[in-house]
Amino acid sequence: MVTQQTLDFLTKLKKNNSKEWFDKNRPTYEIIKKDFKSFVTDLILSISKFDSSVKHLEAKNCIFRINRDIRFSNDKSPYKTNIGAYFSPDGKKSFSAGYYIHIQPGNCFVACGMWMPPSPQLNAVRQEIDYNAAEFKKIIQSKTFSKHFKNLSQEDKIKTTPKGYDKSHPEIELLKLKSFIAIKKLKDSDVISKTAIKNVSEVFEAAYPFNKFLRRACD
Repeated sequence: MVTQQTLDFLTKLKKNNSKEWFDKNRPTYEIIKKDFKSFVTDLILSISKFDSSVKHLEAKNCIFRINRDIRFSNDKSPYKTNIGAYFSPDGKKSFSAGYYIHIQPGNCFVACGMWMPPSPQLNAVRQEIDYNAAEFKKIIQSKTFSKHFKNLSQEDKIKTTPKGYDKSHPEIELLKLKSFIAIKKLKDSDVISKTAIKNVSEVFEAAYPFNKFLRRACD
């Protein structure tokens, strides 16, 4: 499981984001890295019970590196101040709809869906919503989904009308989305709880019909 040691390390890293500090504290990082790998392995097994498409994954296919890509960033801090993993049929580098967990002191959350898919996949999802709006709305308005996710993220939503659709389209606000994701905030205590795997899996299971709809659109 993830422990308080992980949260403490990330808190200190935020205040001391340098290679010198990280190298000095690498033994601690190796412990939390091992803990998180075990956590992700168990989570894969748990997700596989309702979504068999991820059962072949290994933790290394899901966990993001803690090193930041600073090549094109003004912020030259070498390390992320969070740890995270993405579970989808094709792993963390895939644009396929999946499940994400983000662990960062004061900003822990889980999410599902597709974040900023390339144009072919984005167009496919929009078309699927156009053709099957009632089915899609039934999924995101269901009691099971709504228990955990209040609404879809409006991040990067376009202000104009998507090409090929009329502004009077009854689902135009859904079609304006560029990402199809839903997010649930977690308390720090949630991720270090002994029931974290069970509770996170419950949220992901509620998102399975949503992800399945998005994947079907892109097949």
